[in-house]
Amino acid sequence: MKENLSNKIIRVSAIQMKMTKDSEKNLSNSLRLIKKAAQEEKADLICLPELFSLQYFCQTEEPGNFSMSEPVPGPTTHALELLAEELNITLVASLFERRAQGVYHNTAVVIDGKYGYLGKYRKMHIPDEPGYQEKFYFTPGDLGFKSFKTSVGNCGVMVCWDQWYPEAARLTALNGAQILIYPTAIGWHPEEKNILGQTQHEAWELVQRSHAVTNGCFVIAVNRVGFEKHPSKQSGIEFWGQSFVAAPDGRVLARASSADTNILTVDLDMAEIKKSRLGWPFLRDRRIDAYEDLTKRLID
Repeated sequence: MKENLSNKIIRVSAIQMKMTKDSEKNLSNSLRLIKKAAQEEKADLICLPELFSLQYFCQTEEPGNFSMSEPVPGPTTHALELLAEELNITLVASLFERRAQGVYHNTAVVIDGKYGYLGKYRKMHIPDEPGYQEKFYFTPGDLGFKSFKTSVGNCGVMVCWDQWYPEAARLTALNGAQILIYPTAIGWHPEEKNILGQTQHEAWELVQRSHAVTNGCFVIAVNRVGFEKHPSKQSGIEFWGQSFVAAPDGRVLARASSADTNILTVDLDMAEIKKSRLGWPFLRDRRIDAYEDLTKRLID
């Protein structure tokens, strides 16, 4: 679809956001920030957090929340497609997809200014724990792990909980991905922060930096930020922000704040991918003849 981009410099912006209860306001704010990233930061690739137009409704099991879903592609996808074409950028965004009555997905779309809507990825790993009750809302993805050929290179997209699984990153890289992108909504329960906060955050960043190293890819993790109150309790989730971009050798190229909306912009030297994969030939040395047990839940 596009010339070889292995020696290009790609400018990316991860838009770390606070969300309100007003989805229209969230969408409007997102479009404004996308324009700012494209026009002022000169970004080629722009990424939004998980479920960017909504507050994180999965803190509770509430049937009324299904009314916030939409088809994908649908109205929001179309609005993003028009903006991507106007600004000549590549966009990655996460949406609450209504596939059919009773079947909903947490879905990321990939849109290219030149080529339009390229397709979608449905979140494969669905968490179910206090404050993150996603199994009530989302059917596990059935599209597999994908890489999308865009104007900026091959982009592999996964969503939040997927970021903990090395199998997901590996399969996405084997499909050709040069950049792994994780729209995310992760934070602390306030009562745990003082005890577990630093360890939880370090583990989250560490595992994704390891995906960059072991696959010779760039990684973009774009989180939401700010406190979102539980609908019926005084507690809630403090989303920790700290969106970051990691290079193929694992170093953090840039990191956003823990408290504010940020447009985190960084240049990716795509030549680093080849250098990393030649210097650390993990893909070459894989023992593909010995991994059949990975398809089992446990090895007895």
